[in-house]
Amino acid sequence: MIDRRMLLASAALAAVFGFRWLRPDAARAAEKFEIEKTPEEWRKQLTPMQYHILREEGTERPFSSPLLKEHRKGTFACAGCDLPLFSSDTKFDSGTGWPSFWQPLPNAVGERRDTTLGMARTEVHCRRCGGHLGHVFDDGPKPTGLRYCMDGYALTFHPATPNPS
Repeated sequence: MIDRRMLLASAALAAVFGFRWLRPDAARAAEKFEIEKTPEEWRKQLTPMQYHILREEGTERPFSSPLLKEHRKGTFACAGCDLPLFSSDTKFDSGTGWPSFWQPLPNAVGERRDTTLGMARTEVHCRRCGGHLGHVFDDGPKPTGLRYCMDGYALTFHPATPNPS
């Protein structure tokens, strides 16, 4: 039998861990992006993990991204629309288990307030297709002091072309 304490505890857990559908999404629904596709079109283009992250605002397990240990020179782009997002020159090892950068490329990302999981964070998305990339925090290295903590499955890597000798 459910008593009052159990009911209150269940309601608190539900508020903290989910019910994205209860969140006001009027501002999000009003956003328009250069590239817009139906969920079916995105599912055909993306892997299930990419779809979960980019289109459903999911996240990958820490230390699971194949791009975590990518140290070559090049550019990290959106896995949804291939817009260049981050230079390898701004990538650093944050120890968090997700690829981290201290600065995006100009005009590459958009940000919005995210209050899921009972905390206020800044969500980062691709400015061209609106794909969820991760979050930005203010505990990064100099010169910006920011840590763009990105889901590696939301990104693709394009190595820099070698200089001709």
